[in-house]
Amino acid sequence: MATNAGTWVLITGASSGFGEEFAKQYAVQGHSLVLAARRLDRLQALAATLRQTYGVEVITEQVDLSDLAAVNGLHSNLRERGIAIEILINNAGHGLQGSFLDSSRQSILDMVQLDIASLTLMTRLFGDDMRKQGHGKILLVASLLAYFGVKDMAVYGAAKAYVLRLGEALHREFKRDGVTVTTLCPGISDTGFAQAAKQKITLGLKLLMMKPEPVVRVGIRALDAGRISVVPGFNNKAAVAMVWATPRWLHQALFARIMNG
Repeated sequence: MATNAGTWVLITGASSGFGEEFAKQYAVQGHSLVLAARRLDRLQALAATLRQTYGVEVITEQVDLSDLAAVNGLHSNLRERGIAIEILINNAGHGLQGSFLDSSRQSILDMVQLDIASLTLMTRLFGDDMRKQGHGKILLVASLLAYFGVKDMAVYGAAKAYVLRLGEALHREFKRDGVTVTTLCPGISDTGFAQAAKQKITLGLKLLMMKPEPVVRVGIRALDAGRISVVPGFNNKAAVAMVWATPRWLHQALFARIMNG
């Protein structure tokens, strides 16, 4: 285990999926962890396992990150406790597959609130702290869908496109202050996210599906290397290359078939 005790990593959406895997991989490195999510029972169970297995310090924060007042409260609480976040993993997000006009107005706005507004505020609050410290790292978790709009996942894809463009801009802005910003754009992964988003698991998606471990490993390595963004997996990289190399009508139609069967 690397000796990183006292170097704090804040992971949002840490109760499952990528967030849980980020917690495990940073615990292996010996980092102290702040795990934030709504499901306190799952956070506490994960924290107990990480403390026992890796001997790291773990704090759990039950917080609804779609509530911007709660985001401000999380930031204030950590500052009052004297916890300076060195690495922020902006992982919390929500997706939903379905026709735009048939989706409820509230579900659409909830997605925008969590995937865009909350992530932006988290980045602003903790990015400012890192600038004052003179160092820090921020990983924004976007999606492969940031590169193209897909029928029946219009809002999710648009939200993740925002995350990718925000990360690309802030990579250069924050660099002058000693802060690294990297955007991770995973494709479909075996995290339970697809089921929660009521996403159809088509044959094409099964062939593209990755386990969370290598996705998270790629994200951490890219952040450590100071990269602007990264797409994990050969097939996902090929999909992005197709977006660059083909007319929009062609790849939009192809990916609509892959995503929707």
